[in-house]
Amino acid sequence: MSDLFTSDWMAAFQAAWNNEPELADELAKIGFNSVIGYGFDGEANPAGFLKVENGKAVAAGSYNGEELNWDLRASEADWKKWMVKPPGMMALGMAYTTRKLKFNKGDYSAMIKDPRMAGPFIKSFAVMGQVKAAELA
Repeated sequence: MSDLFTSDWMAAFQAAWNNEPELADELAKIGFNSVIGYGFDGEANPAGFLKVENGKAVAAGSYNGEELNWDLRASEADWKKWMVKPPGMMALGMAYTTRKLKFNKGDYSAMIKDPRMAGPFIKSFAVMGQVKAAELA
């Protein structure tokens, strides 16, 4: 099984998140607080989680029953594809429409219509790619 979303991977993602102003700083401006689960389509629970307070990732690790505000799922192949070539707004819309990206919890439509959240959401895929690139190096 993949090392995506393991405790170590999520810790690296937390650090990368906090080092990306277009993500952490932009979300801080709107007081964004959430617990986000990341995992694979068809599995009962997400593999990992990220807790965000005022835009900054304050905790991350393997999912262990945390109450989620967002639960994002996709196939391992799609996650890896998006980490290599982060999707833009159109590609994310297609992924959502074709159910390649599923929101088991959270409101994609409301989020994507709010530019204060949509931009950072799109940026989060590029940040995942930084973790993946470091892992492959």
